[in-house]
Amino acid sequence: MFEGIVTVIHVIVAVFLVLVVLLQAGRGGGVSGAFGGGAGAALGQASATNILTKLTAISAGIFMVTCMTLAVLSTPSTDDPTRKLAEQQNAEIDAKLAAPASEAAPASEAAPASEAAPGTTP
Repeated sequence: MFEGIVTVIHVIVAVFLVLVVLLQAGRGGGVSGAFGGGAGAALGQASATNILTKLTAISAGIFMVTCMTLAVLSTPSTDDPTRKLAEQQNAEIDAKLAAPASEAAPASEAAPASEAAPGTTP
């Protein structure tokens, strides 16, 4: 439940961060260039740039925190049922590989013709 909420917040902040970065112009355009020149005069050019810079920093910080939170939540714990199942399957495979040779197929049986060495006749 908590992981789902953090994931939704993470996606929303990621989209918001992309939009805020795209609103900022490289050199001199700013918000006034994005909205046809009227927004720079209404918001004040310096204050609009300052607000976008603060929004970028805040949303980047939230994005980093949600990234780290999701990384911690996705780390399997010691009581994770899938981890126990994987360990059990690995133990079964190890037991099969370590089985004595007497349980293996007898070597005295002749190989089928299709598996015979090349150049030999069955």
